[in-house]
Amino acid sequence: MNSNLPQAASGETSSAQQEIVLVAERLTKHYPVSRGWFRSGLVKALNGVSFSLARGRTLAVVGESGCGKSTLARQLTMIEAPTSGSLFIDGRDVAHDTHAAAKALRRQVQMVFQNPYASLNPRKTVEQALGEPLVINTDLDSRARAERIADMMRTVGLRPEQTRRYPHMFSGGQRQRVAIARAMILEPRIVVADEPVSALDVSIQAQILNLFMDLQDQFGTSYVFISHNLSVVEHVAHDVMVMYLGAVVELGAKGTLFERPLHPYTRSLMSATPSLDASKRQIQIKLQGELPSPLNLPSGCTFHQRCPYAAEICRHEVPQLRQVSERLVACHRVEEIDG
Repeated sequence: MNSNLPQAASGETSSAQQEIVLVAERLTKHYPVSRGWFRSGLVKALNGVSFSLARGRTLAVVGESGCGKSTLARQLTMIEAPTSGSLFIDGRDVAHDTHAAAKALRRQVQMVFQNPYASLNPRKTVEQALGEPLVINTDLDSRARAERIADMMRTVGLRPEQTRRYPHMFSGGQRQRVAIARAMILEPRIVVADEPVSALDVSIQAQILNLFMDLQDQFGTSYVFISHNLSVVEHVAHDVMVMYLGAVVELGAKGTLFERPLHPYTRSLMSATPSLDASKRQIQIKLQGELPSPLNLPSGCTFHQRCPYAAEICRHEVPQLRQVSERLVACHRVEEIDG
């Protein structure tokens, strides 16, 4: 495991004091697709993503649709195996481990999905939904399982007697609380949340976000929080990783990126974020052109076709993620742009 990986932790605590719970090294996922008779191609959804995650911290992953956020979530939760690269959980490479060994670590990584209406089995009561992970992964007897379920229902703000209900008997916010309870019932070290509040009413979103933060304080859980909503990210994240076409373009502490984004793509995302505070409003940077297809990625920097600062080197040479002004940036001209 490479100790010189991009750190998702900010400068608030030295890396020597932080317990690293997850490390991704050059994580890559390509999907073979058919393009007609005798023709095939590769959808390059994830291209060499590297980062580390410390205990009790939240890494937000942002970017427009098609940047590889959900593909990354499937790799981190071991739903899919990567095409190449390594994924270390508790120091063990689960990307290349045996199925049995990976299964033993799977309880350490749980997921909260975007749509609470689709993530729960409508034929199972809440008690059955929460009890199933305990039956599979623990040796608890029925009485101990019932106590654990009741405690977790209280923890997420629901009543224990509601476990006898079916998912359709809950509101959207309550149903997402049940989904969070199911993810937390095994007390995992890592939770991957894929757009967990985007399907909820705005009035409910803040409650669910605060619940995530309270659970993190209580259990010391590390979050990979995937979102396209930068206002949500600013509320919950410690660190932010910006992705474009399957690669990381900027990674650093939340405050650093929000106060002074450096990569042209990050700047365009930040400028599009609405704000009620007039002092925080920015002139919107409008990107030209369409998002390239992951079936046919541009040469050099994948962002150069839409970047207003692109030079000849950007068209031919892939920029490497490097340290610039207290964060990591993949841009050839970042010093000139910042200056």
